[in-house]
Parts: sequence; C-alpha cells; structure tokens
Amino acid sequence: MLMDRSHYYCSTMNILGVNVHYEVYEKEKGKPTLVLIHGFLSSSFCYRKIIPLLEKDYTIITIDLPPFGKTEKSTKFVHSYTNMAKVVIQLIEALQIKKAFLVGHSMGGQVSLNAAKQRPDLFQKVILLCSSGYMKGVHPSLKFGSYVPYFYLCIKHWLASQGILKNLYNVVHDRTLIDQEMMDGYMAPFLDDKIFRALNRMIRDHEGDLPPEELKQIEQPSLLIWGNEDKVVPVPIGHRLKKDLPNSTFFSFQNTGHLVPEERPEHVTEKIVTFLSQAQ
Repeated sequence: MLMDRSHYYCSTMNILGVNVHYEVYEKEKGKPTLVLIHGFLSSSFCYRKIIPLLEKDYTIITIDLPPFGKTEKSTKFVHSYTNMAKVVIQLIEALQIKKAFLVGHSMGGQVSLNAAKQRPDLFQKVILLCSSGYMKGVHPSLKFGSYVPYFYLCIKHWLASQGILKNLYNVVHDRTLIDQEMMDGYMAPFLDDKIFRALNRMIRDHEGDLPPEELKQIEQPSLLIWGNEDKVVPVPIGHRLKKDLPNSTFFSFQNTGHLVPEERPEHVTEKIVTFLSQAQ
C-alpha cells in the first residue's frame, strides 16, 4: 500500500541516552494526535496499512521502541516497560503536544498502559490491539543467563531457528497475506547484529506486566481490539483486561490472529475512529 509522503517526516531524538527513531504524518495542522506503539520483535512497520487510513483525520506519530526498528540498539538503556513509557512521554512532550491518544499493539499495549498511568493528563484515551497482559517477569534462570558472556548468540540462534516465515505464521491467521514485502519489513531490524546484544539486556530489565491493582487505577477510556484466533495473547487475556480496566470496551474479530493491524486494517481503523469520536 502506497503512502502519501508529502506531509511526512522522520527523525531521531536522544531520550534517556538512546537515539529514538520516530515518524510524523501530518496532513493538516491542528488535528488530534495519535501515537502508535508497536510490539515485541516488531517496529512501526506493523502499522503501515492503517496509517494511510487514519492520517486524514489525525496527526500520527509512530515510535520505534528501543531496541527495535530504526532506533539505536543500546546495551546501556534499561529496557523496562516503565522506561519505554518514559521514552514515549518525553518524545511527545519534546514535540510540544499537550494531549494525545495512544494505540499499542501487543507489548506496545503494556507500554501504552504504563504511559497512560504515568501521565493521565497527557494521554486521553488508549486503544489496545491484542495487548500483552499479566505476564510475569523473566524467569530467574533466564535473567541469570543474560549475564553469561556471549549469551546474546543464543538469542540470535533461537530467533534464526524460528525463521521469519514461522514467526509470521504464528501471528497471522490468514497466511495468504504474507508476501515478500511483509517478510522483508519484519526481518529488516534483525540484520543489525547489535539488536541481539540489546535483547540480551532487555531480558535482564523486563519487569513484567502491570498487575490488576495498577490496571484498576487507569481511568482513561480504553478500547480493546482482539483477534479471536490470537495464539500469542489469547482472547481470555483481553476479557480479563476488560474487567480490570474500569472504563473499557472490548471487541474481537473472527478469523483473525495476533497481528490485527495487518489483517484487519479497515475494520481496526473504523473501530478506532468511532471510539475516539465518542464523547466521554
């Protein structure tokens, strides 16, 4: 899908000591701001199909979270959800945006919830696309392994053994959607060996998802969108989040997997626009 690049720019910003890549789509000044946050082992590429559908109504900002996409693969950055949320917050503040909406896919959903919890004054509503939920911190043995020299090579070997096609099969229900452009786009960040060292650091820093008692403190309206065939974050997680988030709405698509922005771009866009246009 071709994008109109006449109102687009990309840049990097140093936040918390790491060079963060972001992209801005702004067809018209004064439109509400929509911040798109990708998931684990992904990048802003995952939103390529919904950006052209949303940019006529919103200013869109996509952020590649450390160490993914085109953002620096740092081994010094603390890759916790709390810090990733701070990256989002500080970038939005630096762009002098006073109010914004958040969209988070998978791990990006947890980052979005963290950001919304930290700054309820900045983020008015949250859309969660197959958001991770209730995952505990990394097992102590794996965390210990991250301190072993060259453990990052084990991570590289494991990801290589899975292969891009197998990974996409796991996240997409309709496999006919997988083409060369899709495989190349999701594979690109992993051509830089530095990402495996950064992922090793991420294992060490991962603190787990927000517990129910903290989710219940997030009062912003939230929309939860799921794929009924999600193998990565099954639908029951979405129903549980719906119960714990006090001002939330849940919707799921049939015959759809984990990568809902790729599989149902038009339908996801419709749900987002309707939700954001509602007075709360």
